[in-house]
Amino acid sequence: MVIEDQAAPLLQMQGIVKHFPGAKALDGVDLDVLPGEVHCLLGQNGAGKSTLIKVLAGAHQPTAGTIRLHGEEIRIAHPVAALEHGIATMYQELDVVDGLTVAENIYLGHELASAGFTQRRAVAARTRALMQRLGHPEIGPHREVGTLSAAGKQIVSMARALSRDARVIVMDEPSAVLDSGEVDNLFRVVDELTAQGIAIIYISHRLEEIRRIGDRITVIKDGVTVSRNLDVATTPTADLIKLMTGKSVEHAFPDRPGVPGDAETRLEVSGLSLAGVFHDVSLRVRAGEIVGLAGLVGSGRSEILETIYGARRSSSGTVTLDGVTLRPGSVSGAVGAGIGLAPEERKSQGLVLDEPVYRNITLSSFARIARAGWLDETAEKAAAAEQAAALDLRPPDVNRAIRTLSGGNQQKAMLARWLVHGCKVLLLDEPTRGVDVGARSEIYALVRRLADAGTAVLVVSSEIPEVLGLADRVLVVSDGQVVREGPADSISEHDVLDMVMEGSVA
Repeated sequence: MVIEDQAAPLLQMQGIVKHFPGAKALDGVDLDVLPGEVHCLLGQNGAGKSTLIKVLAGAHQPTAGTIRLHGEEIRIAHPVAALEHGIATMYQELDVVDGLTVAENIYLGHELASAGFTQRRAVAARTRALMQRLGHPEIGPHREVGTLSAAGKQIVSMARALSRDARVIVMDEPSAVLDSGEVDNLFRVVDELTAQGIAIIYISHRLEEIRRIGDRITVIKDGVTVSRNLDVATTPTADLIKLMTGKSVEHAFPDRPGVPGDAETRLEVSGLSLAGVFHDVSLRVRAGEIVGLAGLVGSGRSEILETIYGARRSSSGTVTLDGVTLRPGSVSGAVGAGIGLAPEERKSQGLVLDEPVYRNITLSSFARIARAGWLDETAEKAAAAEQAAALDLRPPDVNRAIRTLSGGNQQKAMLARWLVHGCKVLLLDEPTRGVDVGARSEIYALVRRLADAGTAVLVVSSEIPEVLGLADRVLVVSDGQVVREGPADSISEHDVLDMVMEGSVA
């Protein structure tokens, strides 16, 4: 159901076109946003959402089209102009400066000064007030941002937007690094903002969030608006998926074929501890099995994967692959033995963004591809192209810089890396973060195919339905300890939430 505008739009973007060399990213996008509403912008990875908000933020100049604010046409020549017009953007990829304090990040570019001197006390006081408003008074103004978790950095990014007294705030996947309690807090802040007449443009691939927080929806596909001003409450999910993908996605999760009872244990973790983070974690993953780790952000899930991978040195315990104990704290040893990791922060931790797709895919397999000590670029490209075709990487050009791919296709490239390497154990940390519903189904199917071929998969996700739907067996982690283990189909989402919130061993 389409809702006709009840009031004059606060923001209008009409016929927005954006050309890049050799590509047309936007080909006529329309967006109307009312004061005090949460307007949800949906579309697959690569649909043009990021380009559209960069046009609104002044980072890109449109090739054609108009932007109106309060009915008057405006030109947003650069990011500072957007802020001057009261338009603030929170990007999916966190844009904080790790070496600066919380207060310095929040007021970067609009410092409070008198006679040329920064008013440090006033900045600190305002920062404390913003953090109190956001429900995180424990994040002090003088703390270095680099010491914060990804969720903490997201809070700082939100505070920066609020510090600008913005009338329009764009939130690009704001919940991607937040746990369920922090998402509730985010929605509380959004409710407060919209009650003050502030308009929110909310981008998320989590359709359940759209239902909770949104008012209207605009869907874009291939750089074009395919539907606008849809009522969140009355538009069926199946319709939204079809608008985004052009097809119906009937089954998000592939069937579980079941792991044979005589399947050999491929990965065994015994009494693994990392001082101050997690304690006495033991688990086994058999060949062909997908095991999920469910828990809140900060529960130690990601650190468990990183320690198994050798990126962190354990304080005690062992990691064994096919009966051979690995050396603690050695990534090269883990990779050489056959362990691969697709990290949560793929852009900062997993990909070399300015390198081509083929180099990112072959990054862990140079020793196999090299000839007489020299890297064979032709063989690199051939191996990468084979996997790109098998995974339906879009676009299939392995020579382009990987930063130009959408989030879903970057994740496919990460998985392709370990397919080329032929890993025995695949560690996946938030495998569908920032990935649209269509690409999610493709990634789920790929992970299941890898398991069916004998790979042992250990997956971490903040989305409990994802863990329960994808995994064969689930371990629930709370406060650095495994509090329950069992078949995925024997544990409910309610059970998991109870355990991670209470932290009690079942």
